[in-house]
Order: sequence, then C-alpha cells, then structure tokens
Amino acid sequence: MASVTITNVQKNYGAMNVLSAVDLSIADGEFVVLVGPSGCGKSTLLRMIAGLEEISAGEIRIGERVVNDVAPKDRDIAMVFQSYALYPHMDVASNMGFSLLLRKTAKDLVFDRVGAAAKRLGLDVFLQRLPRQLSGGQRQRVAMGRAIVRDPQVFLFDEPLSNLDAKLRVHMRTEIKALHQQLKTTSVYVTHDQVEAMTMADRIVVMHDGVIQQVGTPLELYDHPANLFVAGFIGSPGMNFLPAVVNRRDVKVEAQLSDGQTIALNAELPVEDGERITLGIRPENIEVGSSDALEVKIQVIEPLGLSTQFYTTLADVQVCIYAMGRTDRKPGDAMRIGIRAGDVHVFNPATGQRIDPAA
Repeated sequence: MASVTITNVQKNYGAMNVLSAVDLSIADGEFVVLVGPSGCGKSTLLRMIAGLEEISAGEIRIGERVVNDVAPKDRDIAMVFQSYALYPHMDVASNMGFSLLLRKTAKDLVFDRVGAAAKRLGLDVFLQRLPRQLSGGQRQRVAMGRAIVRDPQVFLFDEPLSNLDAKLRVHMRTEIKALHQQLKTTSVYVTHDQVEAMTMADRIVVMHDGVIQQVGTPLELYDHPANLFVAGFIGSPGMNFLPAVVNRRDVKVEAQLSDGQTIALNAELPVEDGERITLGIRPENIEVGSSDALEVKIQVIEPLGLSTQFYTTLADVQVCIYAMGRTDRKPGDAMRIGIRAGDVHVFNPATGQRIDPAA
C-alpha cells in the first residue's frame, strides 16, 4: 500500500485546459472518491495516476516514487474499468490470473491468489464459466478480482458501476466498501453519482471544470459546502436556493424574499443591510406544519412510504420539502412551513462562496 500525492498537476489538449493546478494528497489506505459532472476532469485525473494519460505539468507520486515517466505496468496499480474489459474466450479463473501469468508469476502462486480472491468475492463456484455466462454484477466482481490478485499499492476505479441497474449498483457499492475495509488498500474511485460518493468515501473530492472545488468527508461537504456548486451537487434531493436581501435591524438579521416573506438568519453572519445573498436550505431542514409565518401551496406530492416529498413554490422558486412519515394533504392545499436560522446556508451570489458566521 502507498499514499498518492498530486502536486500542481495540469493537463492541456493543445490550447484547451482540462485540469488546472490540481493539488491532492491521498493517505495510505484511504478510500477517496473523485466526483463531478461529465467533463469536470475526474476521469482524466484518474488516468494520469494510472499512467494512461501524460501530464502537461506537475508531479504525481505513488509512495515516495515520482511516477511521471513510469510506464503503467510498472506503477504497481490495478484499475477496474466501467466496461469490465474481460477476455470473452477465457473463463473466470483465467481472466483473474492472466496479468500474473504475463508477469511470469509461479503457477502455484497464481492458483492460490485467484482462489483466495474468488472466495472473498463469492466467485469460487464460477471459476470455470465464461464471461457471457455471468450476470453484470458477477462480471464486475471478476474485474475486481483481477485487480485484487495483483496485490497492488493502489486500486483505481473508473465508474465501475455505471453499467449496472439501480438495485445491483446499491449492492455492489456495499461490496466494494466492505472489500476496502478488509484489504485496506489505497483506493481512488471516480463517479458522477454523488450518492455513491457519499456512501463509499472516506473523503470526497468535488471537481468542476478541471478545478477541485472542495475536499472533505461526506458529512463535511454536506454540512458545510464551500460554494454554491458543491451545495447543489451534494445531497439528494438537492439543496433549495432562494435569492434574498439582508434586513439587519440591531441584533436581528433576516433574509427578505422577493415576495416579502422573511427568514431569520444567524446574527453573527458578516452581511450588511441591503446586501444581496443566496440562501441554501436542505429539503429536510424545512419544518412542515410550523407556526412560523411562511405559507406555501402544495403543487406535487411524492409519497415514499417512510417519508414524503412535497414540491411547492416559495418566492417564485420551486422548493422541495422532505418530511418523515406519510400525509393526508393533497396538491393545492395550503401548508405552513418553518426554517430555523441555524439550518440556513448563506452564499455570495456573485462569487458563489459560502458566507460563515464571524468567528
């Protein structure tokens, strides 16, 4: 196992800049997820760690070794791809052990490693099957087993669950997390799915337009997003955003919405009277049936069994409200809601940056 250190790494395709001065340190044994929308540079960064893409500037270290000019096969990494990349004419055992045979590893050792990995992944009864005789989840486990038998310093996962159905994705992400807890091998995982990132990562790296927006644990990013992009990307259902103007009267601070309704703010926020701000409110932080002054009309109700999602409009902006339990309310009904000052995130609409209370 080893750490991965990325220092001032850039990637250009001619005049087009894909990654801009990326700095990231991944600790030995850590599971780090790179997440962001398509085109944000996350897969490019992963391929640069693997040596499948040249870097335009900067330095990548695996452990203490600079690997900028080291061939992929000599970096002691193993990669799991979205497409599985299995040899269709080879059975499971041959697919899992092929890379070791290419390295002229003793056949007895190959047999032992394949057997151990197959047992760990529940593939021991499928070793003589061809890939076409397996389900999607089983093929993905074979691809993971092929990586495990190499006993690498670093695992790299490039959107490995994208081709699976929703139920199987949930199952496989649990298996990958459990596997990491057993092996404790440094892992870098790329996905566009923020739910995968939240449920699997020790730390999440949120990327946008080739720039790292924020790095932190899942709950750090959820509770304290650094900017509007992170706030909107992390969380399902997503955060609600409302434009507002600050009303500061002595020790009382409020945000006034475009329809004249107000929401209380933390009095310690460094904002001025009349300043334009953007409020961020998580759907679960809106209290249904509150005695507070906000009143909305229900437009859509989504019953989920354990909980209910309401969609409404507040100050001409669509708002999602997530409430535990079931409801007898109907679309068109009026509903009173409350929002505690401590649950409101405040952002600068010009820069997108979070505004925190004064220390």
